[in-house]
Amino acid sequence: MSSQSRVAVVTGAGSGIGRAVSIALFDAGFDLVLAGRRQGPLDETAAACSSRSGRAIAIATDVADQVSVARLFEATQGQFGRIDVLFNNAGLAAPAVTIDELPVETWKAVVDVNLTGAFLCAQGAFRIMRSQRPMGGRIINNGSISAAVPRPFSAPYTATKHAISGLTKALSLDGRAFDIACSQIDIGNAATDMTEPMARGVYQADGSKKPEPRMDVAHVAEAVVYMATLPLCANVQFMTLMATKMPFIGRG
Repeated sequence: MSSQSRVAVVTGAGSGIGRAVSIALFDAGFDLVLAGRRQGPLDETAAACSSRSGRAIAIATDVADQVSVARLFEATQGQFGRIDVLFNNAGLAAPAVTIDELPVETWKAVVDVNLTGAFLCAQGAFRIMRSQRPMGGRIINNGSISAAVPRPFSAPYTATKHAISGLTKALSLDGRAFDIACSQIDIGNAATDMTEPMARGVYQADGSKKPEPRMDVAHVAEAVVYMATLPLCANVQFMTLMATKMPFIGRG
């Protein structure tokens, strides 16, 4: 590995924000480890990383499974010898229903991916970052505007994203001694397949359904690259990036 090489692990890299960020990090000079549940979409992301001669490897991973995550980070260390950036991006939403109609199994599934998955990946990256030479690295958690303000009928998603903010702060504190920075990007309405329903209409705080403006996912990718390429002496602790005219400020 060249002394100039930087290595980034991206979870949820097979589509949407994860794919856009992966390609942008590759273009910025990072070698990549692409993680996600399905090998096919990961391979498509890897194939899209063709701007230069770096490496992008795809490893099918269930972030909610401790053994699967351990294999991901063992493979990363084996392939590249270090990790400079983890973009903790994998996430799961739930149907928009009131809490009394929400199956416990759905709650647990969202918590397993959004919170436990983020913890397991942060743990795996942290363990390598504190022992590698040069020591340190950066963990960027994908929060959500729901980390601050909920949408109607979103109890499991909102609860996990609030918890991600706590995890971000704890990692920031615990990482200081090891030159590990942790930050969070809260995204509002990036145009991906996941947010396609917003163009047709989603529930508002007053009970109505209305379309919401979205923004190009490329803006998210650019923001994450900025956060990822800062020197470790500087950190964007929290960033909110949103479609300018979406109903967030003043919501609720």
